[in-house]
Amino acid sequence: MSTASPLHWLQIVAYSAPTVGVGYMYLLIGLYIMKFSTDVLLISPAIMGTIFGISRVWDAISDPLVGYVSDRTQSSLGRRRSWLLWSIVPVAGMFIMVFSPPAGLQGTALVIWMAIGVIGFYSAMTLFMVPHLSLGPELTNDYHERSRLYGFRHAAYTVGSIIALISMQLLIDAEQVSSEKVRETAFELSTLAGLITAALITFAVIKLRERHDLKVRVGQTPFGAFKDVWSNPHARLVLVVTFIENIGSAVIALLTLYICQYVVGKPSLAPLIILAYMVPSSLSVPLWIPLSKRFGKIRLWMFSMMLTGLSFGGMFALPFMESVSDRTWLIFILAFFAGLSAGCGGTIAPSVQSDIIDFDEFKTGERKEGSYFAAFNFVQKSAIGVMILVTGWVLEFSGFVPNEVQTFGVQLAMVTLYGLSPLICYTLGTWLFSRFSLDAVEHQRIRSLIDARNEGA
Repeated sequence: MSTASPLHWLQIVAYSAPTVGVGYMYLLIGLYIMKFSTDVLLISPAIMGTIFGISRVWDAISDPLVGYVSDRTQSSLGRRRSWLLWSIVPVAGMFIMVFSPPAGLQGTALVIWMAIGVIGFYSAMTLFMVPHLSLGPELTNDYHERSRLYGFRHAAYTVGSIIALISMQLLIDAEQVSSEKVRETAFELSTLAGLITAALITFAVIKLRERHDLKVRVGQTPFGAFKDVWSNPHARLVLVVTFIENIGSAVIALLTLYICQYVVGKPSLAPLIILAYMVPSSLSVPLWIPLSKRFGKIRLWMFSMMLTGLSFGGMFALPFMESVSDRTWLIFILAFFAGLSAGCGGTIAPSVQSDIIDFDEFKTGERKEGSYFAAFNFVQKSAIGVMILVTGWVLEFSGFVPNEVQTFGVQLAMVTLYGLSPLICYTLGTWLFSRFSLDAVEHQRIRSLIDARNEGA
């Protein structure tokens, strides 16, 4: 069965809609939960860094399991939509839990609550994210239509992230009142977000349709499936590049509020600085889709990686600048260009990953979207888990003190993680990815052979 024709707009909307809620949740967790924990709940950054590190390592284990099982799931809803349905309650419930620790909890009990909440949230998101990403390449085989599908998905995700900025500003404003006000506001916002995200996932389950010819196309054990992933030369290269990228970028979301408050000296501008990143990330998607057709997805993704590295690398200069005004202008300008590159990467990266899955089908005759996207998530979350753990301990041992003016040494430690590390890692990733060879011509050749084989079967 060929699915190379353009997707109907309703399918694109239904596929993209849940990521508005998911983008909201991920950004609010990524940007604010560390600050919420250290400044409001008074949990040490080392402990929270350890919790986040454990959660990402656990995700790296659970993602492959969910990916493999979803590939083999047989349900009247299909092998992906059934998982989306099952994810609704845990995604909403765990997000609310993270922002709603009882006021009476202190010490070890509070740490346990946050550990269960954080680890539970990321586990619940695995139930949604891996099957949802896996559904994308099943909706269309077309080389460039996939960029369109994932581009709108990225735009929807970014819209949710922008809405999260409003919530974050409300929480920052509440900090000026009292810790109790922050807790109250966090509970109200998380409950509303949980209900809306549940409704958007339900909409996707109802409106999306899956291909019946892909229901039972995986016959291996989990180890056999992931052996195929690693044996795929295109996948192996992208897995290595993904790991290196995320070693560099893992702490960007985590440290943005810290950079704005303790390095730039303008905590009130944090939402606007993040908005300067989010708006071009979302609005530039229609630009990258035609450019990918003209210059190719490989070149465009390389451009995205290099621009990301340079944009964040420039932020290493922040603590060396005397004027708050100069620091503010620099971070705004660099955030804009980092946002442009994020729009490109969010559109192109999953599209390239989908093409790699077609190469596996050409070699094995099986469709293992779940296993492949689980593998990509595995290396991403492993890198993030390591770096979040490192970040917590770096802050602890550099002498970080919450809600106080930081020493130059602490600021330097922050911008090393926030700026210098992304520059080094994205430069290395760009150089490695230059070896990638699955371009439009090669993909068309592979798809033609697959379609001919399937028609003759």
